Amino acid sequence: MKGHAGSAPYGQDIVCAAVSALAQTALLGLTMHLKHDVSYDMEEGRLSVQLNAKPNEQTDAVLETMILGLLEIEKLHSEYITISQTRR
Repeated sequence: MKGHAGSAPYGQDIVCAAVSALAQTALLGLTMHLKHDVSYDMEEGRLSVQLNAKPNEQTDAVLETMILGLLEIEKLHSEYITISQTRR
């Protein structure tokens, strides 16, 4: 994830806050709940996460749930968020 939504001034941007909450909750689910080994880099306006092991059904469930939430935000605020998915 990268960038800021820009739907409101910094600290008041509910789109950015919602996206950040979903992404960080998914990261916590992977690391704290599932105990998966991940590498991540978090900076202002950017989050990059890499799984260090092969994904499984639980990993997929966490990430797919995050994507569902992001897609719903995109439906409501398409002028501020664009979701693109790539598979490696």
